Amino acid sequence: MRVVIAEDDALLREGLVLLMASKGEEVVAAVDNATDFLAVIARDRPDVVVMDVRLPPSFRDEGIRAAAEARRIHPGLPVLVLSSYVEDSYASELLADGVGGIGYLLKERVGRVESFLDSVRRVADGATVMDPEVISQLMLLRTKGSPLDTLTPRERDVLALMAEGLSNSSISSRLTVTDGAVHKHIRNIFTKLHLPHDDDSGDRRVLAVLAFLRG
Repeated sequence: MRVVIAEDDALLREGLVLLMASKGEEVVAAVDNATDFLAVIARDRPDVVVMDVRLPPSFRDEGIRAAAEARRIHPGLPVLVLSSYVEDSYASELLADGVGGIGYLLKERVGRVESFLDSVRRVADGATVMDPEVISQLMLLRTKGSPLDTLTPRERDVLALMAEGLSNSSISSRLTVTDGAVHKHIRNIFTKLHLPHDDDSGDRRVLAVLAFLRG
C-alpha cells in the first residue's frame, strides 16, 4: 500500500511515517502543507492519503479543502482525515461527494495502532470509516424532531456501528447478539429513517446512513 501523509506537526508526521513503514507500507511522501500535498498527488498517485484537517498557512480547513480538490481531480482517491476535535462541518464536507474511500478519525485513535492501521487499509479498499465520536455528534444534531426519535436504544447502537462501517457480523459480535437480530434491527432502522432497503449492505449502506445524519 502506497501512502501519502500530510501533517504539519513534525513529531506526528514522522511518527506516522515510522508506523506505516514498520507495518510494511510504503510512504511515498510526507508533507506539511496543502500545496506540496497536491503536487505529490499529481506526480505520484498513492493508494491512500492520511492528512490533517488544519494545515498552513491559516491552520483552519486547508487539509479538507485540499482533500476535496484532490478527489475532484482524482475521483475516488482514498482519503483518511485526522483531526484533534469533533468538527461536524468538516465531517459533512468530507462526505459531500457521496463516494466511498473516505475516513474521519480523531488523532487520539492513532495511538491504537492496529485499529488505526485497519482504518487506513479499509479506506484504501474503498470503505467509509468514521470516528465513533463524530457519529455521536452527528446523531445528536439530528435528534430533535427527527425520525431518530423513533429508534429504540438498541437500534441507535446498531446505527452508530453501521455508520462506523462495521459489517453485520462485527456488529453482532460487538453487541453480543445474533446476526439475525442485527439484520432485523437494520431493516427497522432503514424503514424508520425512510432509507431504501436495497442499501442494506456494503459501503452504500454507510453512505446512506451518513447522508441522513449530516442532513
